[in-house]
Amino acid sequence: MSDTARAIPQQAKFVTGSTMRHVAVMTATGSVGLVAIFIVDALNLFYISMLGVQELAAAIGFASTLMFFTISVAIGLTIAASALVSRALGRGDRGEAARMGGASMVFMGLTTAAIALAVWPFLDDLVGMIGATGETRRLATRFLQIVIPSSPIVAMGMCATGIMRGAGDARRAMYVTLAGGVAAAVLDPLFIFGFGLGLDGAAISTVLSRMVLLAVGIHGAHRVHRLMALPDRARLAAAARPFFAVGIPAVLTQLATPVGNTYVTVEMARFGDDAVAGWAIIGRLIPVAFGVIFALSGAVGPILGQNYGARRYDRLNMALRDALVFVTIYCLVVWGLLALFATPIAGLFGASGPANELVVFFCLFAAGSFLFNGALFVANAAFNNLGFATYSTVFNWGRSTLGVIPFVWAGAQLYGAKGVIAGWGLGAVVFGIAAAIVAFRVVRNIGDRPPIDEDMPPPPPAANSPFSTGKAATLQ
Repeated sequence: MSDTARAIPQQAKFVTGSTMRHVAVMTATGSVGLVAIFIVDALNLFYISMLGVQELAAAIGFASTLMFFTISVAIGLTIAASALVSRALGRGDRGEAARMGGASMVFMGLTTAAIALAVWPFLDDLVGMIGATGETRRLATRFLQIVIPSSPIVAMGMCATGIMRGAGDARRAMYVTLAGGVAAAVLDPLFIFGFGLGLDGAAISTVLSRMVLLAVGIHGAHRVHRLMALPDRARLAAAARPFFAVGIPAVLTQLATPVGNTYVTVEMARFGDDAVAGWAIIGRLIPVAFGVIFALSGAVGPILGQNYGARRYDRLNMALRDALVFVTIYCLVVWGLLALFATPIAGLFGASGPANELVVFFCLFAAGSFLFNGALFVANAAFNNLGFATYSTVFNWGRSTLGVIPFVWAGAQLYGAKGVIAGWGLGAVVFGIAAAIVAFRVVRNIGDRPPIDEDMPPPPPAANSPFSTGKAATLQ
């Protein structure tokens, strides 16, 4: 064994051995719970599609687009909670960590409750603004009227998992996620079919599963870790500045994806409910098929971080390269399977007409864009963990604006609804390649910059999902 290897602390397990093996193992273990939750989300739409009414699937698509904004706010604030708790624990001040945990829960609840109260009277107008009309607009509004008031519930559940991640208990945070997923898997068919409530049943099931998620989260953060002490008014005021100093930039970064997603939905709405239903199916299919890539974006961070801290700059380049090789192989295999089973997949969700054509088109062609989306995810993980979080923000917003709006607009003008999907995929090619190039340049020059403590941990991998319900966003 070399002197360098002996000098490395044993807990830094990623600074020796095959970087490809570390990437593969970390991704595989991290993707199990994530993909399970995405499957549950897809089952929700599958059950709705079994009712045989295309407007219902379209309504889910419109509603999910708006819900994604509140979830993105919660993701950003969860990052702040995790950062503040971990800092306090790092200083050895458990009492301060508990006060920060309690303050984070208060801020999360108040912020998301204010957002829910502000948007609830205007839900019909908001649904109309993104293109819903007629019966679809009424159904989407009704779904949101039931679900939006529960936004603080899922947000505080996410915050509780952020507190546990700050304490290093990723396993218990995963249990919170899985509890919400199991509850949804049981309650969805019960309320949709058993009680005959249809779309209302799906909304009620969502609210109840969020309650389960919060209950399990509070148990872990408060009962197990004792990191949720309610601070007095003075300490709450003192905690506000550091919390929002981290939280606001994190929220602004997270809002990039729903902004781009909303523009795609607006353009798709021009081609009718069937097209939006197809886009909704694609939105639930993507995380199931490519959930491993979402997990990779969270798994590669610790590998890069440990090697950066150990000043193993040669291994940084190897880890980045191996992560991109992993992305390429995985995406090619999944793309091939999607293309092979494109028609049965579309039929599984009861898609017909334009919806069927869009799902098949995605499986045959646009799914290949995840070769480049995956490269963007890996590059952003590198930026977040190597002290260049601003680059991640720039590329996130670039992909969601310049990488969406002109491409989707041109595609819609030239090729209709299929052109919208094609444009959305082509934008990923440009920003995925650019992000990968910049990431390699950062790694090549990283030796000139000493390791620093990051203000913000990377976001949960589910933040990359076009139609996240929020349950999966509690995984890290």
